[in-house]
Amino acid sequence: MTKRVLVLNGPNLNLLGTREPETYGAETLKDVEALCHAAAAELGLSLDFRQSNHEGELVTWIQDARTTADGLLINPAAYSHTSVAIQDALRAVSLPVAEVHLTNIHQREAFRHHSYVSSVAFGVICGFGTLGYRLALMALADKLK
Repeated sequence: MTKRVLVLNGPNLNLLGTREPETYGAETLKDVEALCHAAAAELGLSLDFRQSNHEGELVTWIQDARTTADGLLINPAAYSHTSVAIQDALRAVSLPVAEVHLTNIHQREAFRHHSYVSSVAFGVICGFGTLGYRLALMALADKLK
């Protein structure tokens, strides 16, 4: 049976490619989605790829994943550093979670060094740009075997 992965992207990631390209790169979220679909196909995963600027919508999608996904890949973006609600939702669904950040959050401003999501994730990938999504999908595929 094909394992299902929900890929969630947090606030401002819809602006990839135009928002601070010197920090976040020139690839768009559509590019990231295409990369994820290609990687998922190679790994035998089915993929649902979403983005929202709204914390509550992300929480609802995480809760819904209890019955629609086998694993989660999340780039919570700024919500990494602020959202206990997302942390609680991830903990409540009891699914394997991989956390991804395009940049190395530990080389950035001090407030970005802590992520509420990291304590729930089985792994965190940061600083590898969009390649991080592929690496996280590889890790999830292995975890879901």
